[in-house]
Order: sequence, then C-alpha cells, then structure tokens
Amino acid sequence: MPIRIASAPVSWGIYEFKDIEPKYPFARVLDEIVETGYTGLELGPWGYLPTDPDKLRPELEKRGLQLLSSYVPVKLVDASAHEEGEAHALKVGKLLATMGAGNIVLADDNGTVPELVARAGQRTGSMLTSDQWDVFAKGVNRIARRVHDELGLKVVFHHHCGGYVETPEEAKNLLDRADHDLVGLCLDTGHWQYAGGDALQCVREYGERVRYLHLKDCDPKIRQQCIDQKLGYFDATKASVFCELGKGSVNFPAIIAEMEKLGYDGWAIVEQDVLVDDLDAPKQSSQRNRDYLRSLGL
Repeated sequence: MPIRIASAPVSWGIYEFKDIEPKYPFARVLDEIVETGYTGLELGPWGYLPTDPDKLRPELEKRGLQLLSSYVPVKLVDASAHEEGEAHALKVGKLLATMGAGNIVLADDNGTVPELVARAGQRTGSMLTSDQWDVFAKGVNRIARRVHDELGLKVVFHHHCGGYVETPEEAKNLLDRADHDLVGLCLDTGHWQYAGGDALQCVREYGERVRYLHLKDCDPKIRQQCIDQKLGYFDATKASVFCELGKGSVNFPAIIAEMEKLGYDGWAIVEQDVLVDDLDAPKQSSQRNRDYLRSLGL
C-alpha cells in the first residue's frame, strides 16, 4: 500500500505551547484539511478537538477523516514528572485507541526551557549527561510499555528543536537507550534539518527504526540567517524557517523512495509550522503542500 498523506492542526498554528492561542474553531480546520486533499489527521493539543469519542467520531466520519495519532509532550528529564506524563499519555491513548488510531507521538516538553529555545538550531552534541539520558530513556520506556500493554498503541519518539532531543547526537543517545521493540523514531524531516542533520541520512542510518513520518521542509538560507541573528525557536518559526514542501533542503523524493524500500506502508503527516496573522495562509499552504506530494506520486 502506498504511503498515505495526512495533516495536523499544527499546520494552522494550533500548538501544544501554552502561550499560543488557537485562531480557528476546530470545525474550520477540519473542513480545510479535507478541502485541501487530506484523509487523515493528528489530534492536536488535548482539548482542541472534542475529547469525547461520541462527539469526535461524527465530526471525523462526516468528513471522511481517520484519526492517526497524537503528539504527547512530557518533561522526561525530570523523573518526578514521569508518573504524571504516563497518566496523560494513557488518557490521550485511550481516546486514540477508541477511535482506531495506532500511535502516540511521544516527545520532550519542548519549548519550555529558555536556554534550549534560545539556542534552537544552533547547538551541536548533547546538553545532557549520561545519567540524565538514563533518566530520560527510563521515562520513555516506562510510558511506552504502559501504552503498549494497556492500549495496544505503538510509541514513536519525536525529536524537536527547542528541546533536549534536538541534534542527531541527542536522538542517537535516546534511541540507543530506548527499547528497540517498543520505541520507534518519528522522523520530522524539517526539525532534523534545522538541527543540523540530513533527514535522508537519518532514514539510511536508522532504517526500520523510523516508524512514523512528519513531513516538513527547512529553508537553508533562512536557517542560516536565524543562526547568524541568534533567533530563538519561536522567532525562527515566525521567520518561516520551515518553508513549504519542496522549497527547502529536504530531499523528499529520495526519502520517500528509501521508506518504500524499507516496506513502510503507514501514514506521513504534513506539518507546516506557521505563526502568521493571515488567516487564509494555512489553507493555501496546505493545498500547495498536497499538490507537491501528488507530484511525487503520493
């Protein structure tokens, strides 16, 4: 089965970050996802879409949309936060499982540590010690085990600029410690490039460990400008470091070909991270991104 293409509320500027308020009612976002050619979606921040399955199901069914996953941020570097994070993942996961979704996209509590936000895209190496990595991975494995055993959901970890798992080295530190069978990688092509990596090389290095895709592009010129100006994560996003698909440095044709060689037959989620005032811009970008992927046969 060919890779299927989905969207996410984040492409309309609907974020988990506490200080960014949604600009759209959820019905408009769902309508525009369908109108621009997508058949699946991620949940978005908890509470943006209805969390009662009896209310959410008819909203999705009448639009022909399949719920696929949800991004779940947890303060994994802090062992005392693991229990609360696990409880939240199980709460979200219960809704996902009821709705027929298959994945939880686990992540660090990105965007909450000022130093990491300020240095997004500008770091190399790792910010954590070996002991801190052990704590971090213990939380990931704990949550992945509960989610799998109780709900049957798969866990993929999302590296992300502005967090402790940003650089390729940091992703490796986590994946080396995370349970291979329980925890896959959600490759976000744009974040991998923004952090100084090569998303195609990531697929070639990790192979079947790449078990979920977020398709995002990264403009290399804007990235360099953001580095030169020492812009933080949110300012870089406003500066459009994440450009529309096909306009940046991500080699999408080669990545898709590599994933197909690996036998990947799941979904790819288009994420056009935007922080704009033009309320019509997200739909327009969504359409152009879908058209680009169609040109690649998806």
